[in-house]
Amino acid sequence: MYYNFIAIEGNIGAGKTSLAKMISRDFNARLILEQFEENSFLPKFYKEPDKYAFPLEMSFLAARYAQLKNQLVALDLFSNFTVSDYFIVKSLIFAKKNLPEDEFKLYSTFFHIIYEQLPKPELLVYLYVTTEKLQHNIKKRGRPYEQQIKDEYLERIQEGYFEFIKQQKDMRILILNTNELDFVKNKEDYRKIIDIINKEYPKGIHRFTF
Repeated sequence: MYYNFIAIEGNIGAGKTSLAKMISRDFNARLILEQFEENSFLPKFYKEPDKYAFPLEMSFLAARYAQLKNQLVALDLFSNFTVSDYFIVKSLIFAKKNLPEDEFKLYSTFFHIIYEQLPKPELLVYLYVTTEKLQHNIKKRGRPYEQQIKDEYLERIQEGYFEFIKQQKDMRILILNTNELDFVKNKEDYRKIIDIINKEYPKGIHRFTF
């Protein structure tokens, strides 16, 4: 791989974890997976978002920071590079969409203190998937607390990612439209993605449709 640290991002149900696991397996990468299922606020948030949004976002931020700080700083002599199924900036993206303005300002202060202390990915890969396919994937994997997620919420999160991406001037970002791919079951589709990722890119936004 051309890069020492790759982060896979995308909306809920986009396939981030699946792709990160496959890359780790095939290229002997150190794998960092978000431990979202351990967050007790998540099921509560989907039932009562106004009540639990702030504790949810703060708990995610703390957990992500602790995980990335411990794993990215540690030297792994047996792995060639690191791949993660999230980028810490997702904390800010979700918080901006889920919190009222005054709470977001407070949250943003904490976030930027943390953000400056963490290594940034050399390549950010964003998996773009339509809302319809996201809902299909969400239903298929069957997590009970996700089954009531509305289209409007997924669209707000997608919008948040695009707002962030458009503002980046100093990152390498790939936007991959994977709507027509099934990279988990189809090796050829997976190889198409690897061929795109495993190239040297200048800083900026690079878009690909398959």
